Amino acid sequence: MTASLGRAIGAVVIGTSAGGVEALSVLLPALPATFRSPVFIVLHLPRERPSLLVDIFRPRCARPVREAEDKEPVEDGTVYFAAPDYHLLIEEGPRLALSVDEPVHFSRPSIDVLFESAADLFGPRLLGIILTGGSEDGARGLEAVHRAGGVTVVQQPDTAQVPLMTQSAIKRSPVDLVLPLEEIAALLRTLDSDPS
Repeated sequence: MTASLGRAIGAVVIGTSAGGVEALSVLLPALPATFRSPVFIVLHLPRERPSLLVDIFRPRCARPVREAEDKEPVEDGTVYFAAPDYHLLIEEGPRLALSVDEPVHFSRPSIDVLFESAADLFGPRLLGIILTGGSEDGARGLEAVHRAGGVTVVQQPDTAQVPLMTQSAIKRSPVDLVLPLEEIAALLRTLDSDPS
């Protein structure tokens, strides 16, 4: 049986690292074309190279896919990837903000930074998802989503290519759903946008 959130969602944040391209290749094609809320993604990448994520995922996604740019207004239904070597934050507007503050858990962009800023802005209308990865980045951010009343989802650790990130998130705070990747994809197919 497919899990359902039972509420409309105003934004989605996804954090991943090692194994993330493969995991997102399952999830992003599942986003319905009718889902109008924005999706923000941090995938840890080498800082010194341009990201190819938009090129990889644009053909696989029913929604527009782009790399986040500083001070850009958030567009409904768009999937935003954090740029290499910049933290991605969501500000009032909503609009995107890029920061070169110190790395968090050796990572810039940091999942924690994105999730915490999104939790402040979207509160209970936020869906936070932590996927495969080899660091503890994201655990504190997912806790912030939980505290703000948002929905928290973690990939089942034994289905993650590298389970440390998912295990850290589960250990840090209560999680609403712990699911294998295919069931997270099925959940995304049920998403309803929050028009507010």
